[in-house]
Amino acid sequence: MPRAGIDRDRRMTATAPADTSPSSGVALGIFTIVMTLLGWTSIPLFLKFFSADIDPYTANGWRYTFSALIWMPALVWAWRRGRLPKGVWLAALVPALFNTLGQHWFGIAPYKIDPGLMTFALRVHVVFVTVGAALLFAAERRVIKTPAYLAGLAMVMGGTTLTLLLKPGEFGQATREGVLLSIGAGASYAAYALSVRKLMVGMNPLLAFAAVSQYTAVALLIVMFILGKDHGAMAMHLPGWKFGLLVLSSIIGIGMGHTFYFLAIQRLGLAVANGVVQLQPVTVSIASLFLFDERLSGGQWAAGLMAVAGAGVILWAQSRLSAADARQARAARQAGDAPPPVIAQASPPPGLRS
Repeated sequence: MPRAGIDRDRRMTATAPADTSPSSGVALGIFTIVMTLLGWTSIPLFLKFFSADIDPYTANGWRYTFSALIWMPALVWAWRRGRLPKGVWLAALVPALFNTLGQHWFGIAPYKIDPGLMTFALRVHVVFVTVGAALLFAAERRVIKTPAYLAGLAMVMGGTTLTLLLKPGEFGQATREGVLLSIGAGASYAAYALSVRKLMVGMNPLLAFAAVSQYTAVALLIVMFILGKDHGAMAMHLPGWKFGLLVLSSIIGIGMGHTFYFLAIQRLGLAVANGVVQLQPVTVSIASLFLFDERLSGGQWAAGLMAVAGAGVILWAQSRLSAADARQARAARQAGDAPPPVIAQASPPPGLRS
């Protein structure tokens, strides 16, 4: 890869899309973000489908092992060419810890709760990301005080709460556990995203995630050997086509999904890409209706869409403040003054849809 391409990858946290051929760049960006949304929509559905045949620890262990194998060639390629970021393995330890926790809980949740309700509950992760960024990065503390952020926060929390409370029928123990697992996964993925930004800044994001995925796969394999039925061997008894779907789910969600997502950020910018993937709960709920007969009430749909819109408002408030700071920084550079710190958005963690 040319050096210019690597430098562009390292600027993935910028809110403006990279300069490419206008028409082809936008077209590729639209294609990649649509493919990202479709891929990440499929993952909760795959996990729900596997719940009838294998336990969650086995599903997690096998799927993330396939993921690690998918990403390993990228690490070997970079290492052989001297392009592996210095200190990447040490820097990836803390992000991998949070990613493992998030993936562990994310994998169990569909066994307790329907996919649509699960993904609506996961929307609260955007609140954890923004609040965590405000605590860790001084330049971002202003966004949490803006009226738009506070309105978005209220919409996310209120909409998510109502979506869960308006569930038809009894709010049983399994549903409560599923909700807690979903929220815990969202919080863990937020911590993962923030730790990546704090500890792996300047590293190629694809290589950074590839390193994190190796640690995550090892951890989830250990959990599978300890807690999985037959130590995970029951996956070997699946019919060939179901085992093929297990492999395919890791390729779509953990392999292709993340690649398409990073490409979409390059072409469309982080704010646009983030906004589109916020539609995941809607697309998952529609698909779950046809596949698993999961039916949300009219009140749940209204509350859920309010939560999704609130997440969009939060991202918009952050993007707007970041863009304003960027304009001030350019003006300051032109005037020869010291520029103010620019807010750099922390992207949603890729593992959130794995």
